[in-house]
Amino acid sequence: MSKSKDTTADHLRAELKSLTDTLEEVLSNSGDKSKEELSKLRTKAERALHESRYRLGETSDVIAKQTREADTRADEYVRENPWTGVGIAAAAGVVLGVLLTRR
Repeated sequence: MSKSKDTTADHLRAELKSLTDTLEEVLSNSGDKSKEELSKLRTKAERALHESRYRLGETSDVIAKQTREADTRADEYVRENPWTGVGIAAAAGVVLGVLLTRR
C-alpha cells in the first residue's frame, strides 16, 4: 500500500475505534445513571457519531479519488500497451478459473 493509503486506513481505524470507545462508555455507564446523566451520555454519543460520519465521509471521498486516479492510470497503461493488458487479463482469467474450479 502507498503511504497515502496507509494514512487513510489508519485514519479510518482511529475513527472507528473512537466511535466504538464512546459507544462502549455509553452502554457500560447507562445502567446506573440518572435521566440527566443519560441525556448527557446520549448527547456525547450522538456528537461522536456525527463527527465520525463526517470524517468517514471525508475518508470515503479520498478513497474514491484514489480509485479514480488508479483507474485513469490503468486505462492509460492499457491504451499504451494493449497486448500487455490482454495478457494480464488472460492470466487473471486463468487464475480465477483455477480458483473457482477448486471449490
